[in-house]
Amino acid sequence: MIPFLFRWAGQNKPELARLNKPMLLFLWILVTYSGTAQVSTKTNLNDDRFKGIIYRKETTADLRLHNNGLALAINFGEIRTYYRTNYYHFELGTMHSPREHKQSKNLNVIGNELPKEFKLGKQNSVFIIRAGKGVKRYISDKARRKGVSLGYSIEGGPSLALLKPTYLKFIEQVVVNGELESILVDKKYSSENRDEFIDYGSIYGGSSFSTGLKEISILPGFQAKAGLFFSVGAFDEYVKAAEAGVMVDVFIKKVPIMVETEGLRNSPFFVNLYVNLHFGRRSN
Repeated sequence: MIPFLFRWAGQNKPELARLNKPMLLFLWILVTYSGTAQVSTKTNLNDDRFKGIIYRKETTADLRLHNNGLALAINFGEIRTYYRTNYYHFELGTMHSPREHKQSKNLNVIGNELPKEFKLGKQNSVFIIRAGKGVKRYISDKARRKGVSLGYSIEGGPSLALLKPTYLKFIEQVVVNGELESILVDKKYSSENRDEFIDYGSIYGGSSFSTGLKEISILPGFQAKAGLFFSVGAFDEYVKAAEAGVMVDVFIKKVPIMVETEGLRNSPFFVNLYVNLHFGRRSN
């Protein structure tokens, strides 16, 4: 733009002389603004505050630990602005009761099988599939210029609890060829064997984890999370962040993790504190 104006001025001196003062002032402002805009654009492109906006997508994996379990997750995000990323979340995790405790017994081996550890009174192993939509916002301008950002995230969506019956091994006496022998029998909890299932003295040990996989039942629910995070290298291609917050799981009825007794009741909801590590990559 500027070279063009100078060439035009050199070739059209008579016409330029006939221009009135307002028109000359307008041309001067136009030339000055054009030069300033070019310098400003170059400056902005080299400004660290704008680094990272070239990325439009973000894919991360999570490792989350909470009061009563852990989870692995994957997130697919869309970077809308520097301050905001919308994402979809998919997760598989475990949920335990705070009343669970591993126990073992030192018994004579029956059928060449050593007693395995077990959790007295545990009715089901619980795994939770969580899906959701969330938003991640950065709230620290000062920190972002140093490459470390502070922000918060909010996410919620449906969940599904997978309930796998817990099997325990019990000793039973049977008659074989006219002789009384001891054998091991796998049993899951039922109202008929309630007293035996929660009696430490009646149990030989735990069964294999694979026992009961074909009997998994499901329980639908809802989940939500909210947390604060620190992102290291907030403008870089690779995502590295740590997060802490609170998570809530609510189901349509009680989740039968433990056999209920007078002093122990199952609940349809769980509230846990968590810490989370994010690792991933940004791309266009």
